Amino acid sequence: MKLNKRDVSTIVILNKNQQGTKTLQINTKHLNRLKHYAFTILSVILFLIGFIVLLQYRNTQQDLEKQQLMAQIIKLKGDVPANIAKVNDNHAAQGYVQAIEGKLKNINDYLKKRGLKGFSTKDIGGDANAEGAKLSDKEVYMAYNDYLTKLVNTVAFTPMGYPRVSAMTSFFGYRSDPFNSASAEYHPGIDFKGKTGDDVKSTANGRVVFAGWSNGYGNCIRIQHANNFETLYGHLSRIEVKVGQQITVGQKIGLVGSTGHSTGAHLHYEVRKDGKPINPVKFLTLNN
Repeated sequence: MKLNKRDVSTIVILNKNQQGTKTLQINTKHLNRLKHYAFTILSVILFLIGFIVLLQYRNTQQDLEKQQLMAQIIKLKGDVPANIAKVNDNHAAQGYVQAIEGKLKNINDYLKKRGLKGFSTKDIGGDANAEGAKLSDKEVYMAYNDYLTKLVNTVAFTPMGYPRVSAMTSFFGYRSDPFNSASAEYHPGIDFKGKTGDDVKSTANGRVVFAGWSNGYGNCIRIQHANNFETLYGHLSRIEVKVGQQITVGQKIGLVGSTGHSTGAHLHYEVRKDGKPINPVKFLTLNN
């Protein structure tokens, strides 16, 4: 289709170093809309910058909150007498129980602000309505002490939360093969959206048992945790830990990439129990 001459504008390009000029013909309506195009491009750039800043802010806040949570739990454990036998009277035990309940409530409120479900303590002292089941204050205190020990281990050594703050792009289970949509494949983990160079962090304390190239996973890290749990982080662009290294929850272990069997930059994350993959979504909240 030929444009009417009145619909075409000619741009003259002058070359300072060489003689001669070049001309470029552009539809006049595009020139008239140049401001609109520039505004649209600028808006997209500002949106992307704002989105990146927001993700960085959320990542920083989550790290800070995780540290505060661990500090509160550790302090709570420190407030409990080291020798339970020293709690000789029920009145003293009752005071300790009330103090513990208050701090557990604060921790629970804190977890809920992070979007986690928190935990329930209603059954720690047994069923108060059952005949003969009512515990003494000292026995309730001892039950709370055991519960706190379990809670600390759960938070510190069980894979919990997110290895990076971003949206999930692929879930656990069978899915369409991204390299061949006509067939299905078993996906033993979940994928997190990201770009090359984004931080990847451990979701629990543990020890690195593998750090290197692993076939379809590309650059891969496996961390062994308590109770035969293991986490796997795949497709990394860079590995920043070594085999045998002790890792703490929230520690940076590598960078997002697209190595191995991958269609683009993202983090592949697995949770394994006794060597078998289980759905990591179960471990994104404390109750699960």
